[in-house]
Amino acid sequence: MTKQVVIVGGGVIGLLTAFNLAAEVEQVVLCDKGEVGKESSWAGGGIVSPLYPWRYSPAVTALAHWSQDFYPQLGERLFASTGVDPEVHTTGLYWLDLDDEDEALAWAAREGRPLSAVDIAQAYAAVPVLGSGFGRAIYMSGVANVRNPRLVKSLKAALQALPNVVLKEHCEITGFSREGETITGVETASGAIAADRVVLTAGAWSGELLGTLGLNLPVEPVKGQMILYKCAADFLPSMVLANGRYAIPRRDGHILVGSTLEHCGFDKAPTEDALESLKASAVELLPALADATPVAHWAGLRPGSPEGIPYIGEVPGWQGLWLNCGHYRNGLVLAPASCQLFADLLLGRAPIIDPSPYAPAGRL
Repeated sequence: MTKQVVIVGGGVIGLLTAFNLAAEVEQVVLCDKGEVGKESSWAGGGIVSPLYPWRYSPAVTALAHWSQDFYPQLGERLFASTGVDPEVHTTGLYWLDLDDEDEALAWAAREGRPLSAVDIAQAYAAVPVLGSGFGRAIYMSGVANVRNPRLVKSLKAALQALPNVVLKEHCEITGFSREGETITGVETASGAIAADRVVLTAGAWSGELLGTLGLNLPVEPVKGQMILYKCAADFLPSMVLANGRYAIPRRDGHILVGSTLEHCGFDKAPTEDALESLKASAVELLPALADATPVAHWAGLRPGSPEGIPYIGEVPGWQGLWLNCGHYRNGLVLAPASCQLFADLLLGRAPIIDPSPYAPAGRL
């Protein structure tokens, strides 16, 4: 039995990895350079679907489908055990005036997903606050959003209740301990932490950490900015998406509008230009927001990766070092499947899906 696993990075991927491993190993130590769940896991919108699922590879689709089916029971389990409801909120999603609508419908037919073209009048009847001028709509029922700050709060509470899990916040990892080509732990400012297995789940920072071993992991920060409004609880009954921007309703009437896609390194300062662009998109989608002032505006850093396919598995050439990172725009979407697949691989169980597309071997 694996005795001690050290997980580097406490976003939703790291937290759920720890949650899945805790019953199977003697001890889990999760380290984060700040507070857990405060980077991209907190900053994202939480739509439990890739924004344009038909544009992704089958590798992303496989993880997304498994996760979408699993999220409701994950939310219920966490709520029951912690009292913190992640609010998995099923609203469905309307895409408006898509250029590649035919491809979307063909994908849905091929994958058996509940996405279909609807008359635009039907979309306006379902979402009366929708902006005028849209001519076409497709709709997928069953699409949920998860209130991601509450999800990470719930996962943290679940881990704190487990006697064999240690959360080390404000604990920056500076490198890896090693004996020859075996990773034996991690290095921190206050000393080394020994481990049988080290798991890198550090999001946009994963590439920098793996670079300390001379490995090139093509994961880079991609900035995204969001704004938040507060409306009546029944203001927006469904998620809507047009021209690359979306509006997401929470159960209490908060409306998230996002997001930008910016390649500017590790700078995550919100900008005035992005604020004005997001407000314009908000008004285009939902004109009633013209008279509202955003109650919040923030930015986060996504872990950009080639084709958005995450790295899940052991690092070749370094025994004991494992990856679960590089989920790009879909960390919250893919987390349940990614973390279940990861646990299967680390523990030597039959994997839930074919693990080969995510294997680090040949991709570093």
